Amino acid sequence: MLTLGNLSPNKGSNRERKRVGRGHGSGHGKTAGRGHKGARSRSGYGSKPGFEGGQMPLQRRLPKRGFHNNFGKEYILLSLTQIETLADGGDITSESLVEAGLIKKGQLVKILANGEISKAANVTVDKVSEKARALIEAVGGRVTLNTEK
Repeated sequence: MLTLGNLSPNKGSNRERKRVGRGHGSGHGKTAGRGHKGARSRSGYGSKPGFEGGQMPLQRRLPKRGFHNNFGKEYILLSLTQIETLADGGDITSESLVEAGLIKKGQLVKILANGEISKAANVTVDKVSEKARALIEAVGGRVTLNTEK
């Protein structure tokens, strides 16, 4: 009968650990499988990611394309239809958009004039298109821009 006291792993599933540096009779004595001299034979050796032994690394061999602006700002685009679902006479701010799940905390928001809006809302966002501003103000709403970022 198989019990916890006589369990054993399947044959060949577990290997003995290679014990290096335990005398030349073991076959892994003296240099302990590290060879003679060179960086890899020293303790504490470590190469940086992508190092190819002095050969020009792949990330430097491949051509670079395009331009990335480190100071560019990415805006999350919201339509007037999405704003209408939140417009219940209250203020619409970045915090309320985060609570509604439309944006993540800290993201910049721009409202575009896609769709229609019929409810008045006080909207405070980072950018608004001119047509969207006109449509919001036409139904009695107010648009203010965040200037803190």
